[in-house]
Amino acid sequence: MDRRAFVQLLAAAPLVPPPSLPKLRVVTGYAAAKVPGMPGPYPGRVVKVKSERCVDTETSAANDDVVREMMARGMCTLTGEKTPLEAWRRFVEPKDVVGIKVNCGGHPWCVSAYEIVAEIVRQLGAVGVPPTQVYVYERFQNQMDNVNYAPHLPEGVQIVAAETANRYAENRGYDPKTYLEADLFGEEDTRSNMMRLVTQKLTKIINVPNMKDHGATGATGCLKNIAYGSFSNVARTHFRGKSHTYSFVGALAAVEPLRSRTVLQIMDGLRGVWHGGPFARSRKYLFYPKQILFGTDPVAIDRLLLDIIDDKRKAEGAISIYDRAPSSLRLGDERARDEDPNVNIIIREPGHVEYAGTLGLGVADKAKISVQDVEV
Repeated sequence: MDRRAFVQLLAAAPLVPPPSLPKLRVVTGYAAAKVPGMPGPYPGRVVKVKSERCVDTETSAANDDVVREMMARGMCTLTGEKTPLEAWRRFVEPKDVVGIKVNCGGHPWCVSAYEIVAEIVRQLGAVGVPPTQVYVYERFQNQMDNVNYAPHLPEGVQIVAAETANRYAENRGYDPKTYLEADLFGEEDTRSNMMRLVTQKLTKIINVPNMKDHGATGATGCLKNIAYGSFSNVARTHFRGKSHTYSFVGALAAVEPLRSRTVLQIMDGLRGVWHGGPFARSRKYLFYPKQILFGTDPVAIDRLLLDIIDDKRKAEGAISIYDRAPSSLRLGDERARDEDPNVNIIIREPGHVEYAGTLGLGVADKAKISVQDVEV
């Protein structure tokens, strides 16, 4: 059996959980909504909107008019409504305070697209949500500054981060009463606290992740963007080649009120990263899926993402995201990883998607996921 056939067989095999899962303790004073936002009203359903015209692959610039049409078609197809306005009214109302969870870690080449974020804000305004009740958020202010959404958005939209930078030194932006506690590697701080913005301000959240490879989770999509992007002290889950992301990602996403308030998933697949993610400091591993995925089920969308990333890696002759071979592992050697797509620096845990499904966050079984294709 050649290597490619072996990798395909490995990827098709059932995912085996790590030998032991860490003990996780959730502390929250918030109750679940009657219908939690995740998996929401459309479990196991994904709308995929594609357009060859959405991105210029030479310049990497997106076509705003095409993206707006993709957004309109995606929202209407997901909800069955005839107009984008009626579709958006399914999720928000004028009194809501709405968070848009962007992803800025892939600056400069792969971040939540300006065009998608601006169209979300535009449609929120059409519903009657004023700009002052819209918060574009991420964990780190320096990343938000680099991406700089402000020039693309109406005056009054709030752009918020919990920390200045990824230095594990600031806690003022986090809620001390809402956290997940776990001793993973004997670390001093065993708590990951939810952002105060989520617990104390927002009533609805729209999640806008990218399509990216990730060295610890295999791929980073809806689940990891909303979970690791809304809690403190999460990088501690992977250390010296071992990753506890298998259970930690889903466990964070399931903590209230984050689970109930995250009502819509819009995955930005205009651009993607097939290796070296979540970063995209150069175009070396950039690719162009030219699609946007819509749904309320983060597990279903992420299950599709695993295949998108793994198929691209196979096409490039790289090892699978499911590869756990010791021969592929170079502990902590980021330079080797960045130079060679056949190098892992941590044992990846793409099974985090399936595990999240066991927590009730969505549907992980591909046979039970309905995908509706739309071409623009």
